[in-house]
Amino acid sequence: MTVTSENIVRSGEPSRTAWRVAALRAAHQLLDEPIVLDDPVALPILGREREAAMREDPFEYNDPLSRGLRAALVVRSRVAEDELAHAVSAGVRQYVVLGAGLDTFAYRNPHSAIGLRVFEVDHPSTQQWKRRCLDAAGIALPENLTFAPVDFERETLARGLSDAGFRADLPACVSWLGVTMYLTEDAIMRTLAFVAKLPRGSSICFDYRLHESLLNPIERVVGEMMGQRAAAIGEPWICAFHPQVLQRQLLALGFSEAETLEPDVLNRRYLFRRKDGLRSGGRVMCARV
Repeated sequence: MTVTSENIVRSGEPSRTAWRVAALRAAHQLLDEPIVLDDPVALPILGREREAAMREDPFEYNDPLSRGLRAALVVRSRVAEDELAHAVSAGVRQYVVLGAGLDTFAYRNPHSAIGLRVFEVDHPSTQQWKRRCLDAAGIALPENLTFAPVDFERETLARGLSDAGFRADLPACVSWLGVTMYLTEDAIMRTLAFVAKLPRGSSICFDYRLHESLLNPIERVVGEMMGQRAAAIGEPWICAFHPQVLQRQLLALGFSEAETLEPDVLNRRYLFRRKDGLRSGGRVMCARV
């Protein structure tokens, strides 16, 4: 399988999930105060008509499920970008976005002046769609951005990145958000093993689903509803983890540390004492070489 959304790309069409994530990121800019993820590109990348419609009525994305998902996705992006900032301060100059979808980091990169290169990895069809979105929105491609189209039926992540100019002999920071739940555990571990073999100073942040046996009754009901929605659009959830087991697996692959950030930790760090009550139920793992 793949490390991106290849398994949910059908007939050259982009993932519907990628579009919804982008819409929720845009809704965050309009509905939430204070903003957790300041993203001036979130609305324009949707296109002029959709941006205008959302500005007029963003509440389509404010039902309870959408609020929880919106909180989780902006928090996970903040975790990844905070990890990147730490890596950049330590000298890392390569950032890999796996399963990029409509991720906007490369178009608002605060580290571009010091030479941070961004590699967006995704299925060729998804990247073609994104480039059409960027072109229609008049968003220029930064010089320090490289698209790495990878069709995992024909090539490996290592080969795809190498062809794009990625330096495997230099450390890199990797983000892998909103993808693992759609893949098999074997596919996930193959990607993590690749990152674990990168030079010291490398890291990866990724979110994951908690195994059903560890969910409380409310979490189980919400999870079932969201899982049913994903399956209904042909993008079923496949994989879930026990955090302690996942940590042991990461250490066995060669990572020097693996830190799982639970919802309580994430909410204290990013959503503390909010008047709007926005809360995340997501989990993020940060593993460092």
